[in-house]
Amino acid sequence: MKQVAYVLVGVLIGFILAGAIFIVTRLPGGKPVALEPSPTKVPIEVHVVGDVVRPGLYELPDGSRVKDAIDAAGGLIADADPGSINLAEKLQDGQQLQIGSGTGVTSSQSTNPGTGTGPFTVLPTASATASTANLMNINTATETDLDTLPGISPTVAKNIVTYRDENGPFSTIEDIMNVPGIGPATFDTIKDYITAGD
Repeated sequence: MKQVAYVLVGVLIGFILAGAIFIVTRLPGGKPVALEPSPTKVPIEVHVVGDVVRPGLYELPDGSRVKDAIDAAGGLIADADPGSINLAEKLQDGQQLQIGSGTGVTSSQSTNPGTGTGPFTVLPTASATASTANLMNINTATETDLDTLPGISPTVAKNIVTYRDENGPFSTIEDIMNVPGIGPATFDTIKDYITAGD
């Protein structure tokens, strides 16, 4: 009788184990974990003008700072004042950085165009600031006058006057690009503010 009981208990335990195994193996499995690549940051573009070796438009990684933009533009020219520049300031896409002349803020942060106290100048649109009646005549302007133009440092203003004295008056405003320190990017910055006269 005991043997029959042992057999029945053994069979019962076998059924329980088989049922447990069946249930465990039939449980739905979770979806496999898939690691997705981190999103790639889109680069930003900034326009660097003023007291840099190679003014122009530069593509930089998102999160870049003013120092990165200056380095991309070949560094500061010899007469630039690095102490007036916040090299740690973060850049934003679409900014124009006016380096030098001791004025300005980044274009994306100013609410009062044409003013500022840092290394950048907000460049107002020509329609807002310049008409044919108040353009600066590059053939008669003094160094002090020329120094007020965006992107023109005191050294470049002196170069303009020296070039004019040695070569005669400018025939067109494009001729100002013959002056050392004025390239296409600087010319694009000042062309709406100057005239060569009639």
